[in-house]
Amino acid sequence: MKLETERLQLKQINENHAEDILKIRSNEIINRFVKRNSPKNNYDALQFILMIKERTQNNQTFYWGISLKDQPNLIGTICLWNFSEDRTIAEIGYELLPDYHRKGIMSEALSAVVHVAFTDLHLQEIVAMTHNLNKSSKVLLLKHGFMLEDGRKDEGFPENLVFSLRR
Repeated sequence: MKLETERLQLKQINENHAEDILKIRSNEIINRFVKRNSPKNNYDALQFILMIKERTQNNQTFYWGISLKDQPNLIGTICLWNFSEDRTIAEIGYELLPDYHRKGIMSEALSAVVHVAFTDLHLQEIVAMTHNLNKSSKVLLLKHGFMLEDGRKDEGFPENLVFSLRR
């Protein structure tokens, strides 16, 4: 499912995006707030892409690469994943290369994905987990109407805060 906004294209990632995915997922600034096994080379990035393609085909995830309309390279990603069994709740995740921070890009992408989540996928709730020190992410979520869920925990990640947005 391809999405467009005023400045952005949100598109399916494919094998041609291996270098972009490597650049995004191995970025030290992004990874300050994310615990994951970062790709070390294009092969690792390609393995990640193939996993995402399979999960997308199986409707386990909706995963978009973010690019500016006039540029082919990906500058970030955004996804809906970890769906509840009844498919009324999903988790949202996103990342953006630091050169593009504070330009409203993720806000634009988030608006488009939230719209699809509630309108086309008929979700009732979107959940977001973010590191308690990731001020930009917290501001982004609050700006889009997400509420901090004080009592909720992100299992295995005690430094994360849980936010949710209900339809």
